[in-house]
Amino acid sequence: MNFDTLKIHPRLLIEANLRPIQGSRFQATGFPDLGAAEFDGPDGKRMLLVESAQSVANRLEEVCWDKVADDWVAPLRGLPYVRVLDKSGQPLTNSVLEAHRLNSPYILEGKDRTVFDLLKAELADMEQGMVNIRRLAAVVGRIDINALLHGLFLAKKELAGGRLRLPRALSGFIEAEDIRIAQSGGVKNDSVNPSGDTAKGFGNVPFARTEYTAPRITAFFNLDLAQLRGFGLPDSITDLLIALALFKIRRFLQTGLRLRTACDLEATKITVTRPEAWAVPDLTALEDTMPRLIQAAASNFAGVTTVRYPG
Repeated sequence: MNFDTLKIHPRLLIEANLRPIQGSRFQATGFPDLGAAEFDGPDGKRMLLVESAQSVANRLEEVCWDKVADDWVAPLRGLPYVRVLDKSGQPLTNSVLEAHRLNSPYILEGKDRTVFDLLKAELADMEQGMVNIRRLAAVVGRIDINALLHGLFLAKKELAGGRLRLPRALSGFIEAEDIRIAQSGGVKNDSVNPSGDTAKGFGNVPFARTEYTAPRITAFFNLDLAQLRGFGLPDSITDLLIALALFKIRRFLQTGLRLRTACDLEATKITVTRPEAWAVPDLTALEDTMPRLIQAAASNFAGVTTVRYPG
């Protein structure tokens, strides 16, 4: 697992060819007041955003979490994160899965001020002047290293006036090219009262369904290597972050592509477009390497930070 080749490159760009695991149709993500995001490509072909950057970022975290054990999946155990317990001491949520990560109200807005006080004490000297990104990355990485890849916005005026931000270092999205609409429909049947009040859930309700076909579906991933190096962290942590990003991508492509009931995809080919001569390690190699990289960087981590949210 040698990342020396990547030290002279600003980005690691990866593409994965996808296809429906059965049949030819797939369902795209939908947006309020918009529906599916269709658009015209630069060559005139009709394009479709199958999965947005926001959704892919969340899915890259989901495949790293073991919901049964309420912990990282086995190869990632030992990485720092913030765990939130309810008033009975049972797991409520955590900084890996929360929508705003460390900025979650369950972490910063409750009576337990553990994380808030830590951030305020460590970053007090940033109340005025430029934000020291390196110092911010070191502090955040100590308690929630995942935030260095996902990005973070600590939108609280008590913390440097709400100016503490880390841009997303790992991003991804899925597009389909030269799409065709596959229109269909169905009926919600009520065998007891077919003509009942549909506003109350009764009666037969016909509906339309829009799916798509496409000769090419591609998942794109962008790892900002220049940003990771710009954090000024020890090489052991930078290498760990690169490996963690690759682990997320590989595991998502292998286990996380059932995006919706009618959108179950599989990866057929993975290509590194920059740098061209580089190849993504397979998932088995990454699973074998992660524990060693975590152990090498462990002295920089706070372990699991626990806060209680009794509300």
